[in-house]
Amino acid sequence: MVRLKDKYLELKPEIQKELGIANVMNVAALEKVIISVGAGFAMKDNKLIQNIEDTITAIAGQRATTVFAKKSVAGFKVREGMPVGIKVTLRGDRMYYFMDRLISIALPRVKDFRGIPRNGFDGRGNYNFGLQEQLIFPEVSYDSIMQIHGMNITVVTTSSNDKEAFTLLEKLGMPFAKGRE
Repeated sequence: MVRLKDKYLELKPEIQKELGIANVMNVAALEKVIISVGAGFAMKDNKLIQNIEDTITAIAGQRATTVFAKKSVAGFKVREGMPVGIKVTLRGDRMYYFMDRLISIALPRVKDFRGIPRNGFDGRGNYNFGLQEQLIFPEVSYDSIMQIHGMNITVVTTSSNDKEAFTLLEKLGMPFAKGRE
């Protein structure tokens, strides 16, 4: 069921050789994947917040949670305790299963897709990118959503630098945009 995990185990020696890592146990691995949606536009609509939460739960295969504001910010018209986002953290087999579906099914369904940007690395081996709509996932039915929204996806690796993380994600099949690194 988890093909990406098996692919990683096969590619581990190849990544070790390419990066010149002495010990195979020091080769970077996926640690967790975080899917989040900023839902500030839906703060006052509990049905819309619940709909977004249900959509992210279906996409992730794991229960998503609502994030509430910790402080009041008058400029954004946000009071403490208001719902401002939805997130879910995937680890283990669910993480590999989600990444496999993202790479092989969802990203190819993006209109005019030319690859995900290469500049989403944070300097510590983690990668962030955004998707414009949730409809690219086959689990989401057009009739069941109330509003189209995007999402942020953060891929956390055990790598300490961007080069190792980029090599890992590229070998796993992440479709990076062509161009300079």
